[in-house]
Amino acid sequence: MACILGIDIGTTSTIAILVRMPGEVLGLASRPVTLNSLHPGWSEEDPAEWWRNVCALTHELIATTGIDPAEVAAVGTTGMLPAVVLLGAAGEVLRPSIQQSDGRCGAEVEELRREIDEAAFIRRAGNGVNHQLVAAKLRWIERHEPDVFGRIATVFGSYDYINLRLTGERRIEQNWALEAGFVDLGTHAVADDLVAYAHVPRAAVPQKALSQEIIGTISPAAAAETGLAAGTPVVGGAADMIASALAAGVTAPGDVLLKFGGSVDILVATDKVQPDPRLYLDYHLVPGLFMPNGCMSTGGSALNWFARTFAGGEMAAAASAGLTIHQHLDRLAAARPAGAEGLTIVPYFLGEKTPVHDADARGIVDGLTLSHDLGHLWRALLESYAFALLHHLEVLRDMDHEPRRFLASDGGSQSGLWMQIVADVIGERVETLAGHPGSCLGAAWTAAIGAGLTTDWNGLQAFVSPGRGFDPDGTKAEVYQRGYRRYRELYRRLAERPA
Repeated sequence: MACILGIDIGTTSTIAILVRMPGEVLGLASRPVTLNSLHPGWSEEDPAEWWRNVCALTHELIATTGIDPAEVAAVGTTGMLPAVVLLGAAGEVLRPSIQQSDGRCGAEVEELRREIDEAAFIRRAGNGVNHQLVAAKLRWIERHEPDVFGRIATVFGSYDYINLRLTGERRIEQNWALEAGFVDLGTHAVADDLVAYAHVPRAAVPQKALSQEIIGTISPAAAAETGLAAGTPVVGGAADMIASALAAGVTAPGDVLLKFGGSVDILVATDKVQPDPRLYLDYHLVPGLFMPNGCMSTGGSALNWFARTFAGGEMAAAASAGLTIHQHLDRLAAARPAGAEGLTIVPYFLGEKTPVHDADARGIVDGLTLSHDLGHLWRALLESYAFALLHHLEVLRDMDHEPRRFLASDGGSQSGLWMQIVADVIGERVETLAGHPGSCLGAAWTAAIGAGLTTDWNGLQAFVSPGRGFDPDGTKAEVYQRGYRRYRELYRRLAERPA
């Protein structure tokens, strides 16, 4: 049977998966990505590093699996949303990408709010006026980097850029376009007047593509760099969290994915279109469904930062026990009680996206005493993201959605302690998945759909099986209810504090 390649341009790593239809994983490989934060609230990456990673990964997978590149029937890409990549007239990258978690454009967001009837904009474009809008990021470039702004010939996203390198075709995938603020939900087309808010020429925004649409084929130049066969079809791609949700089996209204990657995300499948400024709205990959979702600015990225910054002295102890540093910290935290003995963290380390949309928010550590140790801090950090998920669930229910089946994916879901904490805080059973490699699998299946190898959006469940389930421990409900109230109150007090 044919093989399919899925590529994920993630925030912390580039991942590629090679699968053979209908249900065999042949190989999985990854390369790290450097996230740069040169100033508070900034988040940038180098698109050239993504491309180098893609080339290295495709060569690695071809070599380790021994397949003939001609066996690859299609390629699908996915990535963070909506990263902003800017090209000049000759196709050159003009500056590092501005990532989805970047919060530098607060003044530009306020400027847009003064210009736009936000309620009407939300109804039309599906998303609110916030730091996620590409128009706000481009206005920041216009104001602070006018030389760059004047040379912009193309504006698109991370996986759109990889598709360009693979095929030579400039396209924007449907969910990048929607979250960018360029799509009119009434027509599902890119609207000239919405692009105009970005102050760039209309021609700078490429034609929109459906996720499963074949947009081109591997060019001879890309074949030489990647080892793939020239002429291999490439589809439009998918937003990383939407691809991950598909791979997890979130395909029926009410299904929820809790995604524990570089950021912590929550997504619910629905057939209702209910734009709300607190959350984002995306198309589901399954035609006819939508996916309102929340995305924090941090998650695994903050855990990595904490371990790197504060737990260096524990590396030897972790290694001697045959554990990763995260597993070692989990062991320390598991020995501390729920609520971390009064220690509360608000994890707004890069500002915060949903549901508060506050780029000026900052992380808070409250209640710290000399009796607390590294285990308390790690536990409080894990609890903070569970509180954030509960906040999102309250918003979803307020929007009249009915979340009822909770699946967990990505690297953080491998932490049994974290998943138990989440179940205890939200008061719902959380089911992990075995064999779920993340967004790259959803990208691969989208390519299989586009290439006509299958018409079954649920078919990729052949790759994924149920993992461990975590039922809420009712004895911890009261302490976590108090902790959640404290978590919400701390942010409210910070937000009300004079600048």
